[in-house]
Amino acid sequence: MLIAQISDIHASSENDHLQRFEQVLRWLANLHPDIVVLTGDLTDGEWREGYREIAEQLEQQDYPSLVLPGNSDARHLMRMTWGESQGASDASPQALHFSRDIGGLKLIGLDSTVDHQDYGSVSGHLEWLNKQLNNTGDSPVLLFMHHHVFESGIPTLDESMCRGTGPLETLIKNAPARLLAIATGHVHRPVAGTFAGIPAYICGSVCPANPVWFGTKNIPPVAEPPALMIHRYVNNRLTSHHVCV
Repeated sequence: MLIAQISDIHASSENDHLQRFEQVLRWLANLHPDIVVLTGDLTDGEWREGYREIAEQLEQQDYPSLVLPGNSDARHLMRMTWGESQGASDASPQALHFSRDIGGLKLIGLDSTVDHQDYGSVSGHLEWLNKQLNNTGDSPVLLFMHHHVFESGIPTLDESMCRGTGPLETLIKNAPARLLAIATGHVHRPVAGTFAGIPAYICGSVCPANPVWFGTKNIPPVAEPPALMIHRYVNNRLTSHHVCV
């Protein structure tokens, strides 16, 4: 089972990020993933045409896709583009969560966006997540979010990381489901850490990456190509690969 994760396209009419997204999809054509998950920040400035073009690109692929919003996204435009099929009727009426069983795995997407804010929060969504984690059967879980749940060390980005992580950690530790990992975006560079005793990843971005900067006077240069993650689940084991295209 191969799950491709793509994050932070930040497409607008004033940049070439849709071309960078197409570059990632061309690379994926060689890998033939079973599904792709987009973890937010698809467009900037409520660019309706950008959502339409992303959706059209995904529809041309021979694998299904799941989409989460990020802090730069407009949920109402995402609903207009993808409909309500990925939403959850028993969740917050505004949230765009998803839950999908595929290949012996349960993929859960938790919408962490807060309207008109850069930071994320799981407040108000944990009851829905708890219900999903209590109804997984024997399937292990891969949890996707937009906002990161552990500090990256990049101060400006950590100011807008996910809030409410204390109750989230408690929920995960007490859940009957076996969580394999948490995979997020938002930081615009690949980072690996842990959360609630399990692996946690920040996916690199399709848009230009942020530097590896920890608040020092000097900012290291950065010139990385579009990035994504490949999560490989085989023989009850998950391995996660950071890939630059």
